[in-house]
Amino acid sequence: MFVSRLEFVNKAALFVALAAASGTAAADACKPGVYRSGSGESVAISERPNTAETGEWRYTFLDGRYGGTKAGVVACADDAVTVTRDRKPAERWNAVPLRTTSTTFKSGDLTLAGQLIEPAGVDKPPLVVFVHGSERTPTVGGRSSYAYLFAAQGISVFVFDKRGTGASGGTYNQNFPKLADDVVAASIEAKRLAAGRYSRFGLFGGSQGGWVAPRAANDAKAQFVAVGFGLLIDPLEEDAEQVQSELRELGYGDDVLAKARRVTDATGAVMAAHFADGYVGLAQAKKQFAAEPWFGKIKGEFTGDVLALDEAALRKDGRAKFDDLDLDWRYDARGELAKVKAPQLWVVAGADREAPPVTTVERLQQLRKAGKPIEIVVFPRTDHGMYEFTQAADGTRDVTRVTDGYYRLLGDWIKGGMRPPYGAGRVLKAGEAIAPEK
Repeated sequence: MFVSRLEFVNKAALFVALAAASGTAAADACKPGVYRSGSGESVAISERPNTAETGEWRYTFLDGRYGGTKAGVVACADDAVTVTRDRKPAERWNAVPLRTTSTTFKSGDLTLAGQLIEPAGVDKPPLVVFVHGSERTPTVGGRSSYAYLFAAQGISVFVFDKRGTGASGGTYNQNFPKLADDVVAASIEAKRLAAGRYSRFGLFGGSQGGWVAPRAANDAKAQFVAVGFGLLIDPLEEDAEQVQSELRELGYGDDVLAKARRVTDATGAVMAAHFADGYVGLAQAKKQFAAEPWFGKIKGEFTGDVLALDEAALRKDGRAKFDDLDLDWRYDARGELAKVKAPQLWVVAGADREAPPVTTVERLQQLRKAGKPIEIVVFPRTDHGMYEFTQAADGTRDVTRVTDGYYRLLGDWIKGGMRPPYGAGRVLKAGEAIAPEK
């Protein structure tokens, strides 16, 4: 999650495929926002990172289907969109009135850019601050589909450009305490702008936001915290768990997994020492296991890349390549979560390769047993980002859509209740474990 390999590669691949399938016909200019059918269905229109160059916007239905506006499913015109799908005649969906307020605010010495999006005509909706994942893309100015999908469900949302991105100052990093400070500052600004117009206040974070939101929750005075596809392990454990998951999918058993754990312990020691130490252990692991057939198949978040370089290259360039984001590799995610006073919802992708969920669920259940008010919902056969996928014989995956029920689950829970079913989502009972999915 600190490098977001799946978040960018898979989604980018899908959009390229959509663009290729739709040809080069120019689309009408879209207005980011929420559009609704006569029967009450909603679609969010948001900018993509390359909208200015391609003239293509992203559409996202509340049921999780999404794509680019050149694909022919959603066409923009004036203050409406035309939707053609499910073999039905084209239908006009009208814009939903939203109140949008742009702002700048201070977080320490930094000036950050933010935006409050409120659904018009809703009496004191919940207010949510959106907590970033590891993405470098801005969220202000019509770029957040989450913000519009929440607004479509009667929720006010405050988004802000992460430090070092968009219109915000500073340098992009992945220092969780600093990022949490930014969330606290954003929370103060959001509540100031929406004063008298919201009911309860909380945080939502996806992916890396699951590390940052709990850190910020108490200081932000959050009354609830929702996390999507997050982790309750530290970044070193994330790499190790990902290697375990990859090798398990390739059919290797516990004997190989135990050996691989020794390898990730060695690469993790080098990483945690910021490439100043740990080379003796790394050399020993390479000498012991390099000839075994599984060794060359290791990837992980960083272990495969670290193994590919010799000691001289790692000492010279390792930190610049792998450790330039001010990241605490042994960040105590569990300890921070244990401090959170507010109720929490954790939504887990059952087949998440980037954030393998088994240990996270186990630790969440331990906190539940200790009295923490935590709800856990697992969506099977979904990967990081809550994406459904098709999987080829060689194990490669192509994402197809966000799983049905995910956005509705978040909306209902933020508003104070749950009304299942939510697609294939399953609410875990106290103490219930999950098994690894392939």
